[in-house]
Amino acid sequence: MDDVLVTGLGVLSCLGSGVDTYWAGMNAARSAPGRVPDPDARMDHPLLYMVPEADLPAGPQEQDGLTLGRASQLALEAARQAVADAGLAVPVTDPRRVAVCVATAMGDSGLHDQWRAAGSAEGDRWTPTFAVSSVVGGWLGAQGPNASVSNACAAGGFGLSVAADLIRCGEADVVIAGGSEAYSRVALACFNRLGAIDPERCRPFDAARRGTLFGEGAAVLVLESAAHARRRGATKAYAQLAGAGWSCDAYHTTAPEPGGEQIERAMRQALREAGAPADGGGIGFVVPHGTGTELNDTVESRVLNTVLGAAARDTPLYSLKALLGHTGGAAAALAVLTAALILHRGSVPPNVPLGERDPDCAVRLPTRPTAPTGPYGLVNAYAFGGNNVSLVLKEATL
Repeated sequence: MDDVLVTGLGVLSCLGSGVDTYWAGMNAARSAPGRVPDPDARMDHPLLYMVPEADLPAGPQEQDGLTLGRASQLALEAARQAVADAGLAVPVTDPRRVAVCVATAMGDSGLHDQWRAAGSAEGDRWTPTFAVSSVVGGWLGAQGPNASVSNACAAGGFGLSVAADLIRCGEADVVIAGGSEAYSRVALACFNRLGAIDPERCRPFDAARRGTLFGEGAAVLVLESAAHARRRGATKAYAQLAGAGWSCDAYHTTAPEPGGEQIERAMRQALREAGAPADGGGIGFVVPHGTGTELNDTVESRVLNTVLGAAARDTPLYSLKALLGHTGGAAAALAVLTAALILHRGSVPPNVPLGERDPDCAVRLPTRPTAPTGPYGLVNAYAFGGNNVSLVLKEATL
């Protein structure tokens, strides 16, 4: 079976635009949410980690007659960066062998928020909520499968594993895959009503955490078979996407299953598929789901200690949401992009410092740059409805 390599990266987040800016921001380990610039956001905590205004893509405002919202625009810009980074031609030279899979939880629903608030009719300019993959595919000229995955906050992880499967089963040589999420008044209002928004910042594993806090962002990765990458003369491989595991605990609409049986199953399946040691000893770092909600962080911490065994004490975690906020359907794509950069650059960036770590979250969160302790990186993502996915990346060369 041919290896699936990551050969290009593109990213936008509250840190700015582009991989170099992203890496610098990760190592600075500083960020803060701000109030959303939406006069109709009448809720207790209208806070978000937003993409800076100066880094927002200028457009396009529409494509093939379809009005584009912010999520599609972010996805398109991240895809442009990733494709350029990989050295691929646009339009692609063999469009039938190129696929697109971009995940999102809310898509371009922000457009409909705006239209409803303005009191304008949507009938003459209606746009589908989930257009992000078709927008990227249309720009790229990709004629392989174009799919949007939208199972809430695990969508990016499921989408990337689908992309890898398309390559492994011979349906595509290249897949442009990732996730994109933009401000949605409806989503933020719903989490306010749930009482799940932290009024200060996103604080995973912190004893004082009071919920999560959302962020905007997009991460797109170029995945391709190792044979195709070598054949076209690709110059680098950030990492290999080596394993994935899915599970569903179906315990509760919004809460994780307290015993963590199914998230453990997903982790172990991903390790097995990647060929990583079953005792967790080869895992050099973990990018956890770590949302800042009380039960999620506690359950994930406990299961990580079970899966990693004796190595858990030394394995560094990189708590990405503490820096970017919870980027919804894009979160796992940003986490996988982060893991690929860590493997490629050989360093786990410093974590945003905690106030006081929750004693029920016995995980290692170094606040200085740290070397990975093994050749594999583990990424976790969980979602409403008990949708769980884990992915394992490993070091790669062409």
